[in-house]
Parts: sequence; structure tokens; C-alpha cells
Amino acid sequence: EVQLVESGGGLVQPGGSLRLSCAASGFTFSTSAMSWVRQAPGKRLEWLSSIYSWINNTYYADSVKGRFTISTDNAKNTLYLQMNSLKSEDTAVYYCAKGAGGSRWHNYDYWGQGTQVTVSA
Repeated sequence: EVQLVESGGGLVQPGGSLRLSCAASGFTFSTSAMSWVRQAPGKRLEWLSSIYSWINNTYYADSVKGRFTISTDNAKNTLYLQMNSLKSEDTAVYYCAKGAGGSRWHNYDYWGQGTQVTVSA
């Protein structure tokens, strides 16, 4: 059974940092494309970043490029999203997903339950 379990969300002040984790199981993590996606209140899903860890390729949306860093620890089957210089507009539920392809949602076959990130003073 495939499972993706996010953690690390919370309340942070503008300019602060958080690191999200996504523990994966039930599939070959090291050769699977993985992504982070978020959904702000009242808005559509927004693709943020994808990683192809076996070839060390990463991709970012313009909205987070230079502030967020995606990475994996294949020994722990864990996906990370380091988020720096957080802004109020980063407030959203953050999901990890198995797959990649930007906003082509049919490319993602499994999703985590999401973790809330709130950026507020």
C-alpha cells in the first residue's frame, strides 16, 4: 500500500523558515519522481516543485524559486521541502505527491493528506 505522510507544517512569521517532510512507503521511492503542491484557501492547486532524485534534477515554480528547496533522503524514503523567506501568500495546505508534470494533475498517482502552513505575524 502506497502511503505519503507529510509533517512539519505550522505557524511561522513572515520571513521565517519551515521544513516540510513527506515519509513515503509502498513503492520504490529512489526512482520515483516526487513533487510538492499547495492549495491556498479559495484557490486552485498550485504546483511548486518536482525532483527526479536519481538524476539529481529539480524544478521549481517561479513563485518559490530561490526561496524553496526540494530534496530527498533515499535511505529514509523521505521527501523534503525547505521553505525560507516565507510570505503571507505562502499560507496554504501543502501536499506531497508521487509523480511530476507541473499542473498536469493526472500525472500524480498518489497524494499525502496535506500539512497546513500559516505565515502570519
